[in-house]
Amino acid sequence: MWINGVNLFAGACLLASVAVAQDSETGDLPPLGEPDWLSDTITRPHANIASDASVPAISVLPLDAVQLDAVGLLPSTITGLPAGLWGASDIETLAELMRGQPVQGLPAMQSFTQMLALAELDAPLGAPAEGSELFLARLDMLLTRGALDPAQALMERAGPTDPAVFRRWFDVSLLTDRASRACAAMNANPDIAPTLPAQIFCLARGGDWPAAVLLLETGEALGQISEDEGDLIARFLDPELAEGQPPLPPDSNLTALEFQMRMALAERPDATGLPLAFVHADLSVLAGWRAQLDAAERLTRSGAIAPQQWLAIYTAQAPSASGAVWDRVAAVQAFDAALLAGDAVETSNRLVPAWEAMGGAGLQVAFADIYADRLLRTPLTGEASILARRVGLLSPIYEEVAQSAEAQDAEESFAFAIARGLPPEAPTDPSPTYLALASAFADPLPPHRYSHYRRENRLGEALLRAAQVLGSGTADADDTADALVLFRSVGLEDVARRTALQLLLMER
Repeated sequence: MWINGVNLFAGACLLASVAVAQDSETGDLPPLGEPDWLSDTITRPHANIASDASVPAISVLPLDAVQLDAVGLLPSTITGLPAGLWGASDIETLAELMRGQPVQGLPAMQSFTQMLALAELDAPLGAPAEGSELFLARLDMLLTRGALDPAQALMERAGPTDPAVFRRWFDVSLLTDRASRACAAMNANPDIAPTLPAQIFCLARGGDWPAAVLLLETGEALGQISEDEGDLIARFLDPELAEGQPPLPPDSNLTALEFQMRMALAERPDATGLPLAFVHADLSVLAGWRAQLDAAERLTRSGAIAPQQWLAIYTAQAPSASGAVWDRVAAVQAFDAALLAGDAVETSNRLVPAWEAMGGAGLQVAFADIYADRLLRTPLTGEASILARRVGLLSPIYEEVAQSAEAQDAEESFAFAIARGLPPEAPTDPSPTYLALASAFADPLPPHRYSHYRRENRLGEALLRAAQVLGSGTADADDTADALVLFRSVGLEDVARRTALQLLLMER
């Protein structure tokens, strides 16, 4: 699921016959908060935030006020989701479930939950008129996955005037090379009170170096800027101070502001182990091709960038080494060249190594999204012709594949039935996955443990719980079946089929 045009699960059916399901019994969720890399840029709360948690009997908003929890980018005409999806669910529970979704997991669930985060939906019933807890949780899920562009678009749709939103918007702007714009917005917003490091950074960005230095000295004298912070800021303000000094020590707990200042000092931090939001910096050609490759793989697995962007980096140069990522690049490039040349024999020879490389990197679905259609129009031979159908089943044209080909064995027949939404016949001595999928695609649909959520008007909560179960790809057969039945029972057939096919066909 990407904001600029790909795979928004726009084909999801309308939830006309909303019959929801079971309690997934995932247990109490651990308390999950905001990303720990957010910078301390705001010193006081917004004037419009209430001082206690009580909900008044009547909430009155100005005509031009924005209810943050209801802001989204994708209308129901695209998502197929009803406006009242969140219903009567507790807003804190929804926020925990949203933040608790896997950072990297089954691609179908990554896409679906990102769609939920961007969907234009009514706030939960009873939510404070000026509340933003669910909105912030949606943002935090996107930011944790490194989906900076959708998160920034969502914040700008809402208007980043709330301090908690502005804090995130400011950091995302830093990480997407829009620092000057972020500082201009901070200076223009009287309700935003920046911390000293943020003020110093923006003064320097604006060219007022003397004021920035004075503020640094004042902050250090008052004990409001630590020694480590002061060293970094001083080097940022005057790089000549660092001449002859050792580089700054590595820090795996950088904030976005600290990361940006290190980048300005030409001390690019190693992105290995850093949060996905920071990895975007390595997509630049300035980072070097190896860093670009690593960043593209990580962000593609989390669903933060489109497969086409990953492939563009993969095919940008010829690998000059071997092992690990270089072998994957070489395998994909050899396959891509054969396919572009229209050489069916060479494409057949190169497909299997490329697919095995993608399996090792967790990029099968990205590969399938790009190549499935062309593969099916290429007269492949031997093992490659069977593998091409498997690739097709993991792509958006999965149903076309199942309808246009003759199954070669019981396992492929099972997959074709899933792709067509028909009751499959499990092969002899089936695995738990086969049993779960056979149950989920039975006709009629079996009972499931999420039913009381529908009765209690908590459909969105049920979908988040089911997505958490399916996202890891490691749930037991009963939990998997119930979660898939939920999606099918509420009209999300495309989501259910793609999820089932990925569970069946991907080597996880």
